[in-house]
Amino acid sequence: MMTKFDTRLSGLAGQKDAPHALVVGAGLGGLASAMRLGARGYRVTVIDRLDVPGGRGSCLWKDGHRFDLGPTIVTVPQTFRELWRACGRDFDADVDLRALDPFYEIRWPDGSTFTARQDTDAMRAEVARLSPNDLPGYEKFLKDSERRYWFGFEDLGRRSLHRLRDLIAVLPTFAWLRADKSVYAHAASRVKDERLRMALSFHPLFIGGDPFNVTSMYILVSHLEKEFGVHYAMGGVAAIAKAMADVIADQGGVLRYETEVDEILVRDGRAKGVKLTTGEIVTADVVVSNADAGFTYDHLLRNTPRRRWTPKKLAKARWSMGLFVWYFGTKGTAGMWKDVGHHTILNGPRYKGLVRDIFINGTLSDDMSLYVHRPSVTDPTVAPEGDDTFYVLSPVPHLGHKNPVDWESERAAYLDKMSDVLDAQLLPGFRNRITAQEVFTPEEFRSRYLSPHGTGFSIEPRILQSAYFRPHNVSEEVKGLYLTGAGTHPGAGLPGVISSAEVLSQLVPDPETVA
Repeated sequence: MMTKFDTRLSGLAGQKDAPHALVVGAGLGGLASAMRLGARGYRVTVIDRLDVPGGRGSCLWKDGHRFDLGPTIVTVPQTFRELWRACGRDFDADVDLRALDPFYEIRWPDGSTFTARQDTDAMRAEVARLSPNDLPGYEKFLKDSERRYWFGFEDLGRRSLHRLRDLIAVLPTFAWLRADKSVYAHAASRVKDERLRMALSFHPLFIGGDPFNVTSMYILVSHLEKEFGVHYAMGGVAAIAKAMADVIADQGGVLRYETEVDEILVRDGRAKGVKLTTGEIVTADVVVSNADAGFTYDHLLRNTPRRRWTPKKLAKARWSMGLFVWYFGTKGTAGMWKDVGHHTILNGPRYKGLVRDIFINGTLSDDMSLYVHRPSVTDPTVAPEGDDTFYVLSPVPHLGHKNPVDWESERAAYLDKMSDVLDAQLLPGFRNRITAQEVFTPEEFRSRYLSPHGTGFSIEPRILQSAYFRPHNVSEEVKGLYLTGAGTHPGAGLPGVISSAEVLSQLVPDPETVA
């Protein structure tokens, strides 16, 4: 059962003559864009087909358990604080953010573990415990990560890269930083222990990327964790989405839920509004699409000629993996499994082979690696007293491969395999304590979020699908159309999605100049 929100919120009278900005999608990128445009004086309407804000960051309630459906961690919290400041608000007054220590624990089949923390000495000790000879290489890796953070996140990630000259200007730095190398290749050049190579290279999976093919620029995530920590929002990311919707309402914005956009309307090469699935026309001076970039160009603009993002080009794109996510609650287990913290990563027997099956071969493997989220150790609101709520995620192939997985026939068998892994390696006896549960496969991602191929994170962030090569925040196909969210620049993950709204706001003209 979902918590319902008011589908319309009254606007401020003083805004009734302001230019109208219409945002398609109330995901975090759409909400952040609406906040920024509202703060700049636009009259804003946000339209979403779900009945709650947040998109992938929304939640489900079932038998007293709150299942956070998508992102579970907050890194670079200053991106949210800056967003709130742009609206004259205080993020920390609206959202209770808790720093986690440790961040997460990684476990391997041989029984070895690696605990990630913010404290530098603690991290050095972990590296030395696993592989003392790799400590100097780890130190170099951290320096590499910081260099890429300043260039990749603070520079490129916070400005538009929609012009070819912007790309040409940064090519020498890309070459110097060896952006052509993969994340795994860079980690392997610094440390020799395969467990450490995994621990330093798996992060692209959190944004839908293959560590063996995604550009090494993404090792910047290691610096993000170390410098700014890993956080959890009390109430889940859905609480952040609710707070964002409240800001929009306070600005005088209108939020329409359970309302679906069928098409972006274009006249004389300019976006002029949208047509809803009901046939209703909503006009606008500026249109922002927080729908998946692929869905925006392939469906919402299906009746508009496109030069760059054609169906043929989108068909050739490499997409992020799909996700099999099992949400479940357990009865009377709050005091059990004391060694299982907020975030745990269970590695299967293969790393490279499993990733290749997921991204390249498009085959469903018998083995799996799992990310286990246990928010009830931090947030008592997520489950009834004495109980637990879990979120277990397994990366799987998306639905766009030659022979896509038939989840109708595979769902039950895969769930059984996941249960076996959890029971044997992390949560012995949990099966008999399950109360509420829900399962999302790529089919649910496709139907709930209209995600192409049921992907979890839109277009994969390979080097030729990043920066200039990614769908731009300002559309080159239609004037007055802007894109935000995981499929646009700078990319997926909460920092990337929130930054996409910052970049978009730099591109949208001042409201007084809009005809």
